[in-house]
Amino acid sequence: MPLNLNKTLVVGISSRALFDLEYENEVFEKQGLEAYRMYQIQHENEVLKPGAGFAVVKALLNLNTPRERRTEVIIMSRNTADTSLRIFNSIDYYGLDISRAALAGGTSLAPYLPAFNTDLFLSADGADVQAAINANVAAGTIITNHSYHDPEADIKQLRIAFDGDAVLFSDESERIYKSEGMEAFLEHEKGNAKQPLKQGPFAKLLMTISNIQEQYRDEEAPIRTALVTARNAPAHERVVRTLRAWGVRIDEAFFLGGVDKSEVLKAFGAHIFFDDQLLHTSPASAYVASATVPYRSDDRR
Repeated sequence: MPLNLNKTLVVGISSRALFDLEYENEVFEKQGLEAYRMYQIQHENEVLKPGAGFAVVKALLNLNTPRERRTEVIIMSRNTADTSLRIFNSIDYYGLDISRAALAGGTSLAPYLPAFNTDLFLSADGADVQAAINANVAAGTIITNHSYHDPEADIKQLRIAFDGDAVLFSDESERIYKSEGMEAFLEHEKGNAKQPLKQGPFAKLLMTISNIQEQYRDEEAPIRTALVTARNAPAHERVVRTLRAWGVRIDEAFFLGGVDKSEVLKAFGAHIFFDDQLLHTSPASAYVASATVPYRSDDRR
């Protein structure tokens, strides 16, 4: 009987998001596919160092128990089967419970995301992330210039931080801010405080996480979430009412009103942070794995 992933949190991650493959990617960019293929084959028994998404994946896999599998992590890569052995050798070395892969051999991964019921896709390739967002899959381009946390550490609780507008919520209000300014934005939010915001690309993911959290007492939940937004009062009210209307849980909320997000993320102990602006994800990546969420390419802005 085929495995049903409908009730499982499915995370697709590229090999370059999971492991440090920056040198190998440079070989590909400068010398081409064949040079990259030969390099990977020649070094396939050399273990790769953890990459930016390693700690996140380890924490996700820790959600599984001998009796119940809550998460499934799938390698989704443009590699071919021939060049993937080094990836799986490294997975085995670190004892990661990952057995499934979609190896697209240079083609787009977007068509395969729905086939695996993917809830979240993490990649270092902006084009693949854009295609995923266009296909209505939560996705972020992870910044790969850092790796985080001791690979031997036993992470008991996964901590995820989200921006609000254009991530959890639609970008409708943000467009008003960009086109008409702060005063018009605040007036719009005050006037619509009791009208829930529309869902953004990560709303469904937050709802899935909230469903997992409901199965635990607060202090024992294996995932803790935070909203880290540039909004402040009075624009906070609409956010609170929206989350209430959705029936979802956010454990911590920070309405920063322009204060730098990095120190808050560091204090929260986030394992990953999602924001629509590189202005925020770039400085945050010094402390926490950070992924930039693109707008749908068919958006008018």
